[in-house]
Amino acid sequence: MPENTIRLEVAVPDRLVLNEETVSVQLPLTTGYAGVLPGHAPFLAEVGTGVLTYAVGQGSEEHLAIDGGAVEILPDRVRVLAEKAERADEIDAERARKALERADERLQLSSFEIDVDRAQKALARAKARIAIAKRQ
Repeated sequence: MPENTIRLEVAVPDRLVLNEETVSVQLPLTTGYAGVLPGHAPFLAEVGTGVLTYAVGQGSEEHLAIDGGAVEILPDRVRVLAEKAERADEIDAERARKALERADERLQLSSFEIDVDRAQKALARAKARIAIAKRQ
């Protein structure tokens, strides 16, 4: 493995989504986005909901919609064990748009009638999926 790259592995419970050499990774954590370059200090964190972006070369970015899980960051490797992860070609944009509308409608209701945290998470997941689908 070249010294200026970092191995990115993304897995969900039923499959390996990605296993690739990259030059940088940006991913959503529950505390905000984190950027990772080769040689990064090791740490573990909880994955949030959003867009995982990775660069495979100069000016060449790829994206995944990701939702929940854990990440292990090492100087030469990023291992993401996600609850859900999707490439752009796996996303049904129309279904994601409808999910966004449903989540938005739920958030307009009184907070006594819905699970606000669940609706906000659904809204964030739909926004990430739509953002990825648009990049295809």
